[in-house]
Amino acid sequence: MDKISHMTDPRTLYLDLISKVIVNTIYGDPNDNEWLDRVYDPELRQEGRDWPQVAHSMAGIRRIENTRELCERAILEGIPGDFIETGVWRGGTCILMRAVLEAHGDPGRHVWCCNSFEGLPPPDPELYPVDAGDVYHTYKELAISLEQVQANFACYGLLDERTRFVKGFFRDTLHKLDAECFSLIRLDGDMYELTIQALEALHPKLSSGGFVIIDDYGAVPSCARAVDDFRAREGITAPMEVIDWTGVWWRNA
Repeated sequence: MDKISHMTDPRTLYLDLISKVIVNTIYGDPNDNEWLDRVYDPELRQEGRDWPQVAHSMAGIRRIENTRELCERAILEGIPGDFIETGVWRGGTCILMRAVLEAHGDPGRHVWCCNSFEGLPPPDPELYPVDAGDVYHTYKELAISLEQVQANFACYGLLDERTRFVKGFFRDTLHKLDAECFSLIRLDGDMYELTIQALEALHPKLSSGGFVIIDDYGAVPSCARAVDDFRAREGITAPMEVIDWTGVWWRNA
């Protein structure tokens, strides 16, 4: 009886459906990554290893479920603060964050979507030598406009004042955010520069008991280096939990 009740709970059904739509495991749009066959592979989509042609996130089901779980924990445990993602692509993970607030009837939090909306910056090897030779700035498919991301929110009926869109490179925007604190910060910046800038600007505003999610830790060595450097410098010893082949998270003390 408990299992049936859980499965038919409207909140659960709503968030389950939102998650499936965001990564498009329903219609299964083909991969758009030139290094892989341009077909829909459910195993790759589950793990977030392809670049979907249509889906609003490339995070895959496991990382989407992790974001949902930690957002819900922040609400249910009363951890103060907004949700934020740095590096939003088509906006899918932020759409999920906003959907969680809607499902739980949480009126006080905001979702912050921080992105250049013009793609990644060229590497600055003088300041961040680990990024030397980085080519992410050449991938035009990563440059999704602010207007398109807002339109994607509107498709779900979730475009409103509860979501704050912050346009610009992180070095110019993150330290200026008018947010008191965060209960969850999710970083998807790929590069050392973007990862370390986000941690330096946002981690001091992370509430006790709040969550840090790193999307690219396993996939991008320069991202992992930035995380390791920051944790060592700040004396962060909270264990990093593995989400899948690339995503990790930890909880703030």
